[in-house]
Amino acid sequence: MPTPSTALIIGASRGLGLALAAEYLKRGWHVVATVRGNRPTPLHDLAATAGGRLEIARVDIDIAHDVAALRRQLNGRRFDLLFVNAGIALQPELPIGKVGTEDFIRMMVTNALSPMRVIESFESLVPPDGAIAAMSSELGSVGDNVDGGWEAYRASKAALNTLMRSFAARHAGDPRTLLLIAPGWVRTDMGGPDALLSIEESIPRVVDTVSAQAGKAGLRYLDYRGQVVPW
Repeated sequence: MPTPSTALIIGASRGLGLALAAEYLKRGWHVVATVRGNRPTPLHDLAATAGGRLEIARVDIDIAHDVAALRRQLNGRRFDLLFVNAGIALQPELPIGKVGTEDFIRMMVTNALSPMRVIESFESLVPPDGAIAAMSSELGSVGDNVDGGWEAYRASKAALNTLMRSFAARHAGDPRTLLLIAPGWVRTDMGGPDALLSIEESIPRVVDTVSAQAGKAGLRYLDYRGQVVPW
């Protein structure tokens, strides 16, 4: 029997990350998924039904020594997929001039800097035929920004996209698949009850999109349907 593929999903206690873990388990993968704190989460409930195929690790990606500790814990492991799911939106209704400095910094750190630090730290655990993905957003597209709104959040996801492009440029010739994924406007705590998509309408298609890119080297910015998102 072939060894199942293994995914490392960063940020999976609830919402999109939890759904990613569940979907990969459904498809027969072994999953290592992370939570920030020590309290029970829906991910722990999922682990109870996963037949040993779900490992839970703890990391707060905004804390450097947490990231370093998890990297040491996973040293020597091999992951066919590293998927970093991170995102907060503070005061999304405010124009940029009214967003507090601390809120702006926190979004930039959590949504852009910390995911890239994780990718830099863990990418050596992903083999040449593996994939590295980060959860972006359609709102990170500069080209598609014709309506405004969510200005600080947009800026943080655009920063993530730019940093991922820099990572790809520094790894020119790398055979691995690099992805920025826009999951659509999804009904989560962040997306709110009026969002267009349910988690069930988004995440299985996100996983389909990641799977369809297997073996394709270089960086792509795609939505949950596999369509290219303008930079």
